[in-house]
Amino acid sequence: MAICAIVCGVLGLILVWVVVWLGLLLSVLGIVFGGVGMSQAKKTGSGKGLAIAGLVCGIISLAICLIAVIIAACIVSEAVDTINDYSNYYNW
Repeated sequence: MAICAIVCGVLGLILVWVVVWLGLLLSVLGIVFGGVGMSQAKKTGSGKGLAIAGLVCGIISLAICLIAVIIAACIVSEAVDTINDYSNYYNW
């Protein structure tokens, strides 16, 4: 699970810049696999570093994705307000 966590976390960190929804999915999977990998690492004693790295990469990419969604929502809201202002001005 630790290897899955690091793979999903790093791919989520990379893909959050290209395809936001895929980066979001991979970051959530990285967080989940990181948590499961850490619990398995306590039992077996190996893979704790990979699980932590996957967890951290997943959290960072999730934060970037949430910030991008908030910024996009603000931009869309401002664009809708601008369009409404112009349509009220010209009485369309």
